[in-house]
Amino acid sequence: MPTVGQQLRQAREAQKIGLHEVVDMTKIRGDHLRALEEGNYSVFSAPVYIRGFVRTYATLLKLDTAQILVQLGRELADSGQVDPLLAPVQKSLLDTAMFQLSRFSRRLVWPAVGLAVALLVMLAGFFLWRHSRKEDPTAGLGAGLYQVPTNSGDTLPLPVPR
Repeated sequence: MPTVGQQLRQAREAQKIGLHEVVDMTKIRGDHLRALEEGNYSVFSAPVYIRGFVRTYATLLKLDTAQILVQLGRELADSGQVDPLLAPVQKSLLDTAMFQLSRFSRRLVWPAVGLAVALLVMLAGFFLWRHSRKEDPTAGLGAGLYQVPTNSGDTLPLPVPR
């Protein structure tokens, strides 16, 4: 079975399209197209560029892009370069949260954040108020600091004049 580069070259030559025409139509540099057709993948800095260029080139030539990309993945794996589709993607909770936040407009995010902060402040104030109502203000004081009045009246005794 011919390699991806050979398939691309054969399809281009069968359609009688020159390499300079492909450069004009795809905006991919000529040296990159020649490297793809020769199977020289070491020219590219990352496999993602190879996949993108091959996808664009195969689409232009009306080839089966999915089949070409599968074969390219095998060729990259055989050559020692890692195919991005074969590498597992590790998504963290932060990645997911940032993706969900990026989907919303900033006009909606900031008012929502402000509303959430306001609700948290109101809840904290309510719980502090309820907590302070239940507590006896004299609960932690010793006998020497505060003494219960001995009279049975509703008022506190007047201080002793000096």
